[in-house]
Amino acid sequence: MAAVVCLTSCKKLDVTPPDKLSTANFWKTATDADLALTGLYTTLYAQSGQITEYGPMWWENFSDNSYSQNNQGSAQQSLIAGLTPTIGGFPTDNGSSLYANAYISIAATNSFLANVGKVLTGDKLNQYKGEAYFLRAFNYLLLAETYGNVPILTADPLTVDFKNKVTKSSRADVLKQVESDLDAAIASLPNTKYTTGHAVKASAQGIKVRALLFEKKYTDAAALAKTIIDGGLFSLNANYPANFYKPDQSSSPEIMFSVQFQQPAVPHPFPITIVIIAAGYKDLQGTQDMINEYEANDPRKTMTFFFPGDTPAQGWPYPNTVGTPGVNNWTAGFYPGKKWLDPKNVNPQPGMLDDQDYVWLRYADIKLMYAEAQNEASGPDASVYQQINEVRARPGVNMPPLPANLNQADMRTRIQHERRVEFALEGLRYFDLRRWGLAKQKLNGFVQNPLTPTIKTIYKDNFDFWPLPQTEVDRNAPSLIQNDGY
Repeated sequence: MAAVVCLTSCKKLDVTPPDKLSTANFWKTATDADLALTGLYTTLYAQSGQITEYGPMWWENFSDNSYSQNNQGSAQQSLIAGLTPTIGGFPTDNGSSLYANAYISIAATNSFLANVGKVLTGDKLNQYKGEAYFLRAFNYLLLAETYGNVPILTADPLTVDFKNKVTKSSRADVLKQVESDLDAAIASLPNTKYTTGHAVKASAQGIKVRALLFEKKYTDAAALAKTIIDGGLFSLNANYPANFYKPDQSSSPEIMFSVQFQQPAVPHPFPITIVIIAAGYKDLQGTQDMINEYEANDPRKTMTFFFPGDTPAQGWPYPNTVGTPGVNNWTAGFYPGKKWLDPKNVNPQPGMLDDQDYVWLRYADIKLMYAEAQNEASGPDASVYQQINEVRARPGVNMPPLPANLNQADMRTRIQHERRVEFALEGLRYFDLRRWGLAKQKLNGFVQNPLTPTIKTIYKDNFDFWPLPQTEVDRNAPSLIQNDGY
């Protein structure tokens, strides 16, 4: 990667780090732009050797959907003991938190935008800049959804005087930046299917729908989602589980943006299969509350979780055994995750490699976001029913249509249910609960495991804004002020 990057807290910038080319020596040919753009995508999964910050499945452990025995991303600590500015993991770990990794990516993007015009012109320049705007917006939306009020940095880090300490902007202003960047991306990206790992117009449109829903701009969100639907470039995958493992992901007509891996060149350094199900990890286990959410005949339940008595014929990856709570890497009271596991993997052990892409946006989400936005804006009209029922009727799922004549409140409840079961173990539940204003209701006092009823989770009002990493606050004091309640 050519762009020289720096965290927001840097005081002095080393413009010639030994492991990177300086900007002055780098931007010479169009090939340099290709290398730098690849570097921008790399920031989504390889910062500081970390991948979990950007793996959607690990976010489930912050919600009522799943449990991590291994405290993945400090999710268990934040739920059981509460969020603090020094908790570590996703929220505040020094050097590899979401906050730190997002600003590394943002700084790289800013440098790219400032320099790519030196070697590209015309349509190619516009497209490359569009991809950079998309990636910057992707990071700022995650920051807005989690920390809320954060610094907005859009200048090339090589031109910034880092003696000036950073200050926060409001969540509203951060979201304005997100919308601005996404609008620039939408105007520049190709209106094609998503096939190469590079963001396309619909990738940016879909993330903007997500941002508009977060902002409760329901009319705008519904209109933009309808634009994607009417465009006809994407469709529901007739094989629901195939959205989550290779090689089927590569040809899925449903995936609209993902972080892509490829073994042996770019496998997961910490394989999903191992952390979900192999001995010693058990990092993605469904709660009984999650299992109870499914309708009795919903096949997505057994496509997403293992159940007692499952054999290799049902996908249980250990030969000559059946799935038994308390043995075979099964924690009593929970349900091992099945989604994201390649069914070809047998007897997974530490050291194996896998390369499932991290799917961050798929077409089913567009359809359900449209239904939610349209229901909030205009009530449960025929188009709301159509989009939900089409998701439910996907081949292989074949769930019946919703009952007729639902009122707006009942339809809202149905949509919330459908999102939970459709996207289980995909990292959306935590963000959905927070934007619906239901996080405290669902997560404060929640019993993850009915076998241990005295262990309950904690969610306070101020948890809607994560604490900024205390190291960042200290380095930028008194300019950078900690979020309220911490």
